[in-house]
Amino acid sequence: MSDSDHIKVECGSFGLLILTFFLSFVFLYFWSEAQNDYHDFDWFNFGTLGFWFPWSLVLLVVAATLFTYIALLLVLAVCLLTEGQRLYLHWSHKTGIVVTLGFSVTATAILSDLWSKEWKTLLLSLQVTAPFLHVAAVSLMAILSWPIALHFFRMNKKVRQVAVLGLYLSMLFCLYLVPLGMYSPCIKEAGTLGPAPTLIGHRGAPMLAPENTVMSFEKAVEAGGEGLETDVTIRDPFGTVSSLSEADRSQAQNQSVPSLAQFLEVAARSGRLVLFDLRRPPYGHPYSQLYINTTLQVVQAHINSSQVLWLPSEDRQVVQAVDPELQQTSEEKASIQELTDNHISRLNLHYSSMSQQQISKYWSVNISTNLYVISQPWLYTLAWCAGAQSVTTNSIHILSNINKPLFLMTPEEYSLMWVLTDAVSAFLIIAIFIFHWCVDTHTDACTYNYRPLLFWC
Repeated sequence: MSDSDHIKVECGSFGLLILTFFLSFVFLYFWSEAQNDYHDFDWFNFGTLGFWFPWSLVLLVVAATLFTYIALLLVLAVCLLTEGQRLYLHWSHKTGIVVTLGFSVTATAILSDLWSKEWKTLLLSLQVTAPFLHVAAVSLMAILSWPIALHFFRMNKKVRQVAVLGLYLSMLFCLYLVPLGMYSPCIKEAGTLGPAPTLIGHRGAPMLAPENTVMSFEKAVEAGGEGLETDVTIRDPFGTVSSLSEADRSQAQNQSVPSLAQFLEVAARSGRLVLFDLRRPPYGHPYSQLYINTTLQVVQAHINSSQVLWLPSEDRQVVQAVDPELQQTSEEKASIQELTDNHISRLNLHYSSMSQQQISKYWSVNISTNLYVISQPWLYTLAWCAGAQSVTTNSIHILSNINKPLFLMTPEEYSLMWVLTDAVSAFLIIAIFIFHWCVDTHTDACTYNYRPLLFWC
């Protein structure tokens, strides 16, 4: 193979390496930010495969390992190119690049098809991480300016020089302007942050005890939950029993699904709010037409009605007339007029529909917003900044210890961060290009005629 063919192969390998680095990073970021919904992913696989296994964590470890390998390979490649050396990638590394690229593309495509809603989570995460990703990306571009400037001045063809420099400067310019399109509720004026959202235990405290059991509800109360949520089924096995103390483990083995009355009694004793979803019995069941009235009777017999967030939409007007103390709660957004006509005092929405403007609009007429299910601190931070009044969570013992948002800055602080990042990187990039221009093109002139520039040479 001729030298020109070798150069083409190496250029192709380096380009493929950069593409693989970018795509593997996108998937790793996507999957790491989806941790809030790992439970749903593992449950889906349990229903499909018939056995329980933490596939979500396995996928995360594999993605992190492959990305680390590609990142180290890219660093090595940049170092070699900086010294003017050829890559000479071994066939095993070329295979590794292709395998990582295939894994990243395939995994992203499959998850996008089966779990497309997670892209909304990804976009939400950028409201917290974008400022730091911007700094990291600009820093990376500044580092890459060294090998790019080195090879730019060594190229013999003007067309290649223009193409390389044009591509580099276009990407850099786009990065500089990215903050113009960024929005985050956590960038706000000092003193405008509201109180932290109260916590509602999703089926109790499922990370501390078997979900939907009296033990789980009691653990949620002990961990600081202001409310308890339940339904009529247990959706998954309790996979963290090994983390319990011996006494708790013995208690967990004797747990069973409590009756609605038992659930309400736990909340009544502790003065907590309750939220539950009613499933209508199948047609022909003795209570298929009476289940609303039967449930109301149980509620009124075991707890103060003002502690109940009434979620079922069926016969809502009748329920309101029978027991006006219930806090009518809706799972659907609607106009303020429609909500007030139905006596709605709280919205129970999926976290992906989080909107600071809508939450503020509803709160202006005393309609609070509860977001579910939020178990990651960064999502809790975002809900806090957006003004949510409460969140339903699996991680009540973790979120209850968060005393301030993980990310919060004023617009002035963010603007200063943006301007400094761009200005410092631009100065360093210009300095690097001047240095290589001196060394490779005008060494003599720089040394003898422009002694003040000797610093750069």
